Amino acid sequence: MKPVTIQRNIALLSVVLFLAKIFAWYLTGSVTVLTDALEGIVNMIAGFLGLFSIVLAAMPRDTNHPYGHGKAEFLSSAVEGTLIIVSGVVIIFDAIHHLVEPHALQKLDTALLIVAAAGGVNYLAGRYAETKGKKNNSMILVSAGKHLQTDAWSTVAIIIGLLLIILTRNRYQWLDGAVALCFACIIMITGYKVLRRSISGIMDEMDVTLLKEVIALLQSSRKPQWIDLHNLRVIQYGNLMHVDAHMTMPWYYTVNEADNEIQRLEKLIKSKFGSQVELFIHIDGCKDYQCRLCAMENCKERKTNLDQQMEWEIDNVWANAEHGKGLLH
Repeated sequence: MKPVTIQRNIALLSVVLFLAKIFAWYLTGSVTVLTDALEGIVNMIAGFLGLFSIVLAAMPRDTNHPYGHGKAEFLSSAVEGTLIIVSGVVIIFDAIHHLVEPHALQKLDTALLIVAAAGGVNYLAGRYAETKGKKNNSMILVSAGKHLQTDAWSTVAIIIGLLLIILTRNRYQWLDGAVALCFACIIMITGYKVLRRSISGIMDEMDVTLLKEVIALLQSSRKPQWIDLHNLRVIQYGNLMHVDAHMTMPWYYTVNEADNEIQRLEKLIKSKFGSQVELFIHIDGCKDYQCRLCAMENCKERKTNLDQQMEWEIDNVWANAEHGKGLLH
C-alpha cells in the first residue's frame, strides 16, 4: 500500500474515532474523556495535513524547488507538534476547572468501552503506519504512527482513571480532573518531541544514524582507487536522500575513468538505500602526501610507500579538509 493511501486511511479513521470519543464525552460529561476527544481533533488535523504533505512531498523538483518538496513533511510535523501542545494547554485549564468544581459523572461504563475500542484501533493503526513509514522513508508516516501509538498508551491512562472513578462509585469526583491533568502533561511532552524533530529537519540537523550507515557502507565496500573521502553530507527529504561529498582519486584518471567510479559509488549506495538517491560528488586528484594513505597496487606515480589506509569514520569524513597532509615529511 502506498504512503499516500495509508495516510488517507489514517485521516478518515481519525474522523470516525473523534466522533466516537465526542459521543462518549456527551454521555458522561467527563473532562478525562474530553481530553481524549481533543486529542482526536489533533489527530484529524494532523491526518489531513499529513495527507497534503505526502502528496506535495512526492511532487518532482522544479525550477522553484530544485531540491524537491520533501521539506513539506517537516512543516507538517511542526504544525502537528504545535497543535498537540496547544491541546495539552487547553486540557490543563479544563482539568483545573474540574478539580476546583468537580461534578458527578454518568454512564461511565459505556464510555469506557468506547474509549478502550478507540485506543486499540489507534495502536494497531499506529504500528502499521510506523512500519510502512520506515520502509518508505516517510517521516510523516513515522510521526503519525508514533503519535497514534502515544495516543493509545495515553488512552490506557484514561481507562485507568475511568475505572478508578467507577470503582469508587463517583465518590472521588476530583479524580476526573486529576487524571486529565496527568494526561495533558503526556500530550505536551509528545508535542514537544514531534516539534523538536521537525525543526531539526527544517534546520538540516545532521542525522547521525543515517550518516553512520552511509559511512559504514562505503568503508566496507571501499575500492583502492577511492583514496580519500571528506566533506560528506547526507540529508533526507521525504523519500529522497541527498549525498554530497569530495572523493580523492588518482590524479591521472581520465574523465571517463572518474565517471565510472562515481557510477559505481552511486550503484553501491542505491543498493542499500533504494533508488531515490541523488549524489553530488566532487572529484579531487591525489597529492604526493597522500601516497602514504593510498592502497592502490602497482601505481607508477607513487612517491612513498603505503603507511596505513585511513579508516573512514564520522569524525574524519564530515570535515571539509583533505587527509594525509600531516604525514608529509
